[in-house]
Amino acid sequence: MKILIVEDEELAVKKIRKTLASVDTAAEVAGVTDSIRATVDWLETNPAPDLILMDIELSDGQSFEIFNRVKVTSAVVFTTSYDEYALKAFKVNSIDYLLKPVQKEDLEAALHKYRQLKDHYTASVPAAPQVNMDSLARELFMKLQQKEYRKRFLVKNAQKLVSIETEDIAYFFSDGRLNFFKTFDNKKFVVDYTMDELEEMLNPERYFRISRSFFISVNSVAQIHEYFGNRLMLQLKPEVDKEAIVSREKVADFKKWMGK
Repeated sequence: MKILIVEDEELAVKKIRKTLASVDTAAEVAGVTDSIRATVDWLETNPAPDLILMDIELSDGQSFEIFNRVKVTSAVVFTTSYDEYALKAFKVNSIDYLLKPVQKEDLEAALHKYRQLKDHYTASVPAAPQVNMDSLARELFMKLQQKEYRKRFLVKNAQKLVSIETEDIAYFFSDGRLNFFKTFDNKKFVVDYTMDELEEMLNPERYFRISRSFFISVNSVAQIHEYFGNRLMLQLKPEVDKEAIVSREKVADFKKWMGK
């Protein structure tokens, strides 16, 4: 089985290669691409692989654009960081999708599912199975577009519980022990979610994770200053209890996000 890996994170590629080798010795990585353009070029100049492991978010956009530029006849297994519920309906109709980081048992199950489908269609029709990936990609895109984000948080205030609208929150931050958020009217609350959990809940159009311990609203940024180490320091409103530093690896994406 020849496999094309479409993934722009080097560590993720290494993990997929290692996992493939451990679950299927017959699997051969025919190529690795890290962008829409590179994938289109590869598919136009190489024989179609049996299977494509394709990340949704690539360095130059969402991988759905690949299907607009080149005909894809290979079976595709999408990899994604989106939660299972947003993609539940798609899983029924596609070859499969895998949540990142890709786990050994999930990849093994996806390869097994691919072989079963291939054997079934090969036995029933003389030609190899043709998967309508354009249709599947559009369906998945619609599922992702319909993803709902957190609209409010229920938090403790003295002896009461209060509901705070997400749009009223200026930023979320961690002190290493607890996670908090501040509202635009400068009220501070403890929030009972990890920063990784918040990343799934918050609309990326409105909130950006500038570091491991900080999410900010686009409306909370008062000033942006250059900072040593190719980082940025933000002056937020209301004033924050700790330095709001955009980590070096986030700077390019932050500038793009602020410029939308």
